[in-house]
Amino acid sequence: MTRPLIVAIKEVRTYLQDKGDLAFSLLLPIAIFALMYGAFGRDFLFHGTAHVVNEDKGGTYSALLLERLDGLEMLDVEMLSSEEADSRLERADVLMVLYIPRDFSDKLTAGEPAQVLFKQRGHGGQQGQIVAGIIRGVAEEMNQKFQVHNQVKNHLAGTNIPEDRIEVTTQKFLDREREHPIVGVREETVGIRPDPVSQFLPGIVTMFVLFAITLSARAIVEERKKGTLERLLTTRLSVGQLFAGKFLACISRGFVQTLILLILAYIVFQLFTPLSFVQALVIAVVFAAAAGAIGLVIASIARSEGGATWIAVFFTMTMVMPGGTFFPIPEDSVIYVISKASINTYANDALNTIIVEGGSLADLGLEMGVLAGVAIAGLVLSRILFKVMPGGR
Repeated sequence: MTRPLIVAIKEVRTYLQDKGDLAFSLLLPIAIFALMYGAFGRDFLFHGTAHVVNEDKGGTYSALLLERLDGLEMLDVEMLSSEEADSRLERADVLMVLYIPRDFSDKLTAGEPAQVLFKQRGHGGQQGQIVAGIIRGVAEEMNQKFQVHNQVKNHLAGTNIPEDRIEVTTQKFLDREREHPIVGVREETVGIRPDPVSQFLPGIVTMFVLFAITLSARAIVEERKKGTLERLLTTRLSVGQLFAGKFLACISRGFVQTLILLILAYIVFQLFTPLSFVQALVIAVVFAAAAGAIGLVIASIARSEGGATWIAVFFTMTMVMPGGTFFPIPEDSVIYVISKASINTYANDALNTIIVEGGSLADLGLEMGVLAGVAIAGLVLSRILFKVMPGGR
């Protein structure tokens, strides 16, 4: 057993010293994970930009409207001139613009109705419609204030109460109602709240481990073509020991890659307990064994480095796409049936059970059994097909 271990250690050392392999196997999945987390990992549901043309320069109520819009966390306000807005709408650089007319504040001061204008290109786009809805909500709040103030003012007509006192008192009660509304809205999450970290991590780990290990088949084909494998047999290595060393190297490579990714997730996102971390590593070893056995099958049947690469890429994509790698698959769909033929399905389900659901290895009889079965079957088949010399044994 010592000689296969020596071969495996040499392979892993070469892998760790190869900056290109490390960048692909470690830095690329980390970068993709960071991009996905940045895109989907925020707490708020919407953030958009309101493009505004304010022709009511110096108007009290236009300034109030803009102040309230600017105070919303989900909204950025970008001021445009009328000419710039028209030009950008014409070029479709923006799809919707809010125009505040010149007499907006004057009409409201005089107690007359005033309107703002939305200019849109086509239907205004989904984001534009949402922004318009937010603006309408803010305008409706201002409208309610005017209605309440006018009603109070009419009821107190003929009294000696100053108008400015009516204004202050009305605003006081409106502010109190805004802070403590009579009709409130609360949210209640049913089931597990989706977490982009735990959602994406299993898929990224399994995809890149499978891809990297199966692509290692290219290196074996290259060594066979150059006669490196044949020269190794001039030492005390047997074909069986050489094969075992390559298999252990594949497992070690997949384990090292998974270990680093899981450690980062453990430190940065606190996803694991010590027990769940160890259980995730056990899953990683079994999955790496299955992927490594498949990589040896590819290395045994490929006739060239290019052929090994294309087989590895095709196999990886075939496993990843229907395997529920980044999105759940409905159980009543055809893809769900197809997904049962993907080893990624069982690896992803196993990691999700540990990371998301808080399960244990005792809950993973089917998943671990399938992965172990693939590893054993692939190992037997690849040993039968394994060749040291091109076209020979």
